[in-house]
Amino acid sequence: MLLFHLFSNCNEYPALLKLYPSLFATQAKSVHLCKEYFNMIYRSKAPLRIGLAGGGTDVSPYCDRYGGAILNATISLYAHASIETLQEPVMILEALDQDQRATYPLNTDIPPEGPLALLIGALNCIRKDYGDFQTGFQLSTYVDAPAGSGLGTSSTLMVAIIGAFAEMLNLPLGDYDTAHYAYDIERGYLKLAGGRQDQYAATFGGVNYMEFYENDKVIVNPLRIRSKYMHELEHNLLLYFTSNTRESAAIIKEQVKNVETQNSASIEAMHQLKEQARMMKEALLKGQLDDIGRILDYGFNQKRKMASNISNLNIEAMYDAATGAGATGGKISGAGGGGFMIFYCPGNTRHAVIKALQAFGGSFKAFGFTNEGLTTWSA
Repeated sequence: MLLFHLFSNCNEYPALLKLYPSLFATQAKSVHLCKEYFNMIYRSKAPLRIGLAGGGTDVSPYCDRYGGAILNATISLYAHASIETLQEPVMILEALDQDQRATYPLNTDIPPEGPLALLIGALNCIRKDYGDFQTGFQLSTYVDAPAGSGLGTSSTLMVAIIGAFAEMLNLPLGDYDTAHYAYDIERGYLKLAGGRQDQYAATFGGVNYMEFYENDKVIVNPLRIRSKYMHELEHNLLLYFTSNTRESAAIIKEQVKNVETQNSASIEAMHQLKEQARMMKEALLKGQLDDIGRILDYGFNQKRKMASNISNLNIEAMYDAATGAGATGGKISGAGGGGFMIFYCPGNTRHAVIKALQAFGGSFKAFGFTNEGLTTWSA
């Protein structure tokens, strides 16, 4: 009877589960005291981002040796994660947008490989750091943009997964904790090449000027930009998908090698991209929007020098077509090589730019800026 009264309030179950795991492990399955809990759903969403300046300076060892700076903004495209608790002692993982699904016994050690590696890596680390799961569950994910498209999809999905588990298990994670935990799982446990900006953008949301230093020190500076400047920036930016995704690891590995071997041209380009982030911050804060295209163009010219496969003939042709039709600048989103590109189209030139790019077979993605980062809730 004591157990019945203790768990009669199902809303208290997650907290009690955390406090008394052994009690639940031995009795919950036999008495079925709170069946509603086993059908609860914990959800999260985290926004993708577009990088406006400084891209690549958040990657070690450059930021460890010289310090990095990036300016990015989150947009109304998201990574989503849902966890539904189950009575069965199993872990079901599914990536809905990739048509991938697998089932494992509860608390099984799973090799982090294959198309579900990101999900497996997250649950392996959460289990290691916070203890065995006390109930079966189904983790389902999807992202509003293709993997490898340059909008930070994998890192944003990792943040969303951590957020859903934090909601379910009542984990004591602040914004910096969540972002750093996502970075550690991706770069440390899963050994995925990449930088740091995506995890912090997804967690914090909004327009941020980020600084990166040695020993994994990151400072996120939210920018208070007047709403009319943001509306005009949103109107003038065109998000174009080249229809080609890419594997960023090879590009990032070459970038890392260039720093380690002291490639002066590549390192100087990164210095200039860091300066570009400062220039972009000043232009946005002061409302100097006519300078945005020029600053983007400056960064694109520098980014080409960081590694050999950042651009290619097709990307150059798209860029020339867009600028020839009225765009004053643009950039490749993410590491480069494909995925999304953004173009700044002042005045009413966006329609001419769209028309010029249609010949390349890509597509255009509508978006809005969003101020909210990682969001979690239960249902």
